[in-house]
Amino acid sequence: MNSEPKVAVIGSGSWATALAKILLNNEDSINWYFRSADNIEQFKRFRHNPNYLRGVEFDINRIQFYDDLNELVEASDILILTIPSAFLHEAFSKLTVPINQKFVVSAIKGIVPEYNQIVGHYLHESHQLPFERIGVITGPCHAEEVALERLSYLTIACPNIKRARDFGTKLDCEYIRTHVSDDIFGTEYAAVLKNIVAIASGIVHGLRYGDNFQAVLIANAIQEIKRFVDKVHPITRDIKSSAYLGDLLVTSYSQFSRNRTFGAMIGKGYTTRTAQIEMHMVAEGYYATKSIHEINETYKVKMPICDAVYNILYGNVPPAVEIRQLTNKLR
Repeated sequence: MNSEPKVAVIGSGSWATALAKILLNNEDSINWYFRSADNIEQFKRFRHNPNYLRGVEFDINRIQFYDDLNELVEASDILILTIPSAFLHEAFSKLTVPINQKFVVSAIKGIVPEYNQIVGHYLHESHQLPFERIGVITGPCHAEEVALERLSYLTIACPNIKRARDFGTKLDCEYIRTHVSDDIFGTEYAAVLKNIVAIASGIVHGLRYGDNFQAVLIANAIQEIKRFVDKVHPITRDIKSSAYLGDLLVTSYSQFSRNRTFGAMIGKGYTTRTAQIEMHMVAEGYYATKSIHEINETYKVKMPICDAVYNILYGNVPPAVEIRQLTNKLR
């Protein structure tokens, strides 16, 4: 008799914690990887993640914790990745257990900086994982609102639509609704780009631009995202759907957006280093900005917003100067 596939969460941040909460609505138990054995012990003692979403209490009898990634992979069939993209290659470089027969779902929304690759491409090329066994979780869904059980919509992208639907049933619950897509490249690149735009949104907020300009910025940004994903992976897609536009809107406007928060600090005069230290969280868009700039040297897509963020973060151009120049390029 075939048993149900075992689901594992890899990572211990806020989104990992939110996904674990969602999964336990439908799964009898899950596997969960923490890099720190001390954090696991604290979790078991207090029944919540010691560092993120502390208000979410878990039945620890339904969680098998691991601090050894190889042991977790060996014991699991479905792997959900939530490690920040900047640290994914380092973590997976220690992997000796093959993953090419697993179903691996990226919930990262970032680029692996060592390779300038979205997570799907990295898994395919560096770990010989077939694209049909790669999934992407995308859509407007902040961990903090999931913790509060506020209605949220997720898109599960995978070339194998049946796998996407089957995985979606593991997340569907009273406050989570899922849809499926076969656009793993477009959804993942869009999820990366919206983080860069959110930094821009934060910067202009920090510079005291108003809602009117914010609206113009985001209207131009969705066109910029469309130009890029259509160039990189030209298929028919509805850029206005929640997987693309919805995710862009929530990340650019929400109080929970770490990328917007990071950008606002830059706009107010913080250095990138100081902003990163004070946030105590990773803003994926910081790393993505450099990677997308380098990737676009090949594609040469017109991307004034992403270019402006790059010039501010990596070119040391004062935010006020760069954004003033950007205002002349938007419509």
